[in-house]
Amino acid sequence: MWRKWIVLFFGLLALFFGWELWQKDDSAVNNRLEAKVIDVVDGDTMKVIVNNKKETIRLLLVDTPESVHPTKPVQPFAIEASNFAKEMLSDKKVELELGVRERDKYGRLLVYLYINGQMFNEMLLENGLARVAYVHQPNTKYVDRFLDVQKKAQHKEIGIWSIENYVTDDGFNDKIGQDDKKEGCDIKGNINSKGEKIYHMPGSRHYYITKPEMMFCTEEEAKEAGFRKAE
Repeated sequence: MWRKWIVLFFGLLALFFGWELWQKDDSAVNNRLEAKVIDVVDGDTMKVIVNNKKETIRLLLVDTPESVHPTKPVQPFAIEASNFAKEMLSDKKVELELGVRERDKYGRLLVYLYINGQMFNEMLLENGLARVAYVHQPNTKYVDRFLDVQKKAQHKEIGIWSIENYVTDDGFNDKIGQDDKKEGCDIKGNINSKGEKIYHMPGSRHYYITKPEMMFCTEEEAKEAGFRKAE
């Protein structure tokens, strides 16, 4: 009889420890790193604290329109992508799955980012706020999956896919949304020799002699892109 009790005891013990392991955060099982987002640069680039160190991360296999590029205008759906990232990620705890090649030439960590168990890279594609891009070996783990998600967004014609000829194999067409700017998009965004991003309103002191790197429709749009108003 005592043998049955021993078998039962060890069986219950095994079940208990098995449950404990299952209950644990699966980040270790999935080789993910815990991190906290401290700044959203734009739709596909963030700053995080990971392993008690500040790092800049770049999302793998996706590309969002430019909102803070020093030489490009603010592209259609750039602000939407940036705002979506800010809403979802700002000051949030996330998980990072590093690429096989962990860093790019700028020293940024190349990652798949997870928020509440969902992959954010994929969420951008689902909402038509990014395209599949920068597909380079060995960091191609989810490329087929991403292409399937992208096809669904294209079929729905949402976000970046709602503008004809906007998304190209080389990126986003800068002329789209600039040549056809609606009336009133006349705020000039300029980057001075010190790297400061400043916007100039029509009628301001240096407006007519300012050569713009970007044009904005509203002050809010300029501020979202990281520009401050000229003093």
